Amino acid sequence: MEFTTNEITTQVAQTARDFALQYIKPHVMEWDEAQTFPLEVFKAMGQLGLMGVLVPEELGGAGLTYFEYKVIIEEIAKVCGAIGLSVAAHNSLCTGHILAFGNDAQKKRYLPKLATAEWLGAWGLTEPNTGSDAGNMQCTAVKDGNDWVLNGTKSWITHGKSGDVAVVIARTGEPRTRNNSTAFVVERGTAGFSGGKKENKLGMRASETAEMIFDQCRIPDENRLGEIGNGFQQAMKMLDGGRISIASLSLGIAKGAYEASVQYAKERHQFNQPIASFQGISFKLADMATEIDAADLLTLQACYRKHEHLSVTREAAMAKYYASEVAVKAATDAVQIFGGYGYTKDFPVEKFYRDAKLCTIGEGTSEIQKLVIAREVLHV
Repeated sequence: MEFTTNEITTQVAQTARDFALQYIKPHVMEWDEAQTFPLEVFKAMGQLGLMGVLVPEELGGAGLTYFEYKVIIEEIAKVCGAIGLSVAAHNSLCTGHILAFGNDAQKKRYLPKLATAEWLGAWGLTEPNTGSDAGNMQCTAVKDGNDWVLNGTKSWITHGKSGDVAVVIARTGEPRTRNNSTAFVVERGTAGFSGGKKENKLGMRASETAEMIFDQCRIPDENRLGEIGNGFQQAMKMLDGGRISIASLSLGIAKGAYEASVQYAKERHQFNQPIASFQGISFKLADMATEIDAADLLTLQACYRKHEHLSVTREAAMAKYYASEVAVKAATDAVQIFGGYGYTKDFPVEKFYRDAKLCTIGEGTSEIQKLVIAREVLHV
């Protein structure tokens, strides 16, 4: 595996970095405090190709690889994890699902608008009582002539209220059977489809998380993605790619916390010397640097296998699990290095600390990642 960064990846990273510093950084705490979802920022990123990273150019996207996608998420998350999370959900879940499983007509209808952020995407798997137990979902789709009628609620959905189009996995068979669900595309404005409660979260507050409610929501069969009964299998494949994006998000948060800590440790003086000269501080920085590099390599390995169309379930789970735990630890150590200042909203590490925790929960908890890894290791 060759992980040397090429010119395109470097240029894309610089574009994302410059955008984040100019258009996101000045508003980070304002958006966080008010839970503002800055839709106009995503529209602007769409014009730069950052919302259709993996979509082919002929369908309006940037036509880039997972290596570029990784650095885009990282650079944005270094500045604001919440914006990075929304970019990831739009690209890898909603847009990615249609790209992977849509037919030609569906791709031509939806992908150009998603890739430019003319339309914002959402993806619905989780329900109020089925998080990790997604196979027991209660949201149903019943065939009625040439239509499907959806009923139920999806929860913890990124862009659940603001998304213009959603990929929804609904149960079309008996609970807990292998082929019991099917994926559909549902457009905002469809009768019976509405946004519900918006969550008031600890972190990632500028990324909208809300319910999607379906009440006798009727959609044509042409909105079905793939075969009837294949929804859960499709969702698991999408989560493999999604876990690479959460690993990248975690890396961005960890690197942001680390870089802020290095700078602060050099500038902050106690006992007439910078606190970086104290072993207690320098060892924390050494651990952070080592663990971030290890997480980075795991994520690059997953990107490589995804790029080469190889099985990536094990590698994506490892990258997501390790990188998310590293993000939490790096942010925790960053707050400790900053001391009392780290506990205030005047310095960035307080927000890294709050944002990082979601990475160990979203798109499969750390415990679920261990289950996935164990099954891959044991071949069961």
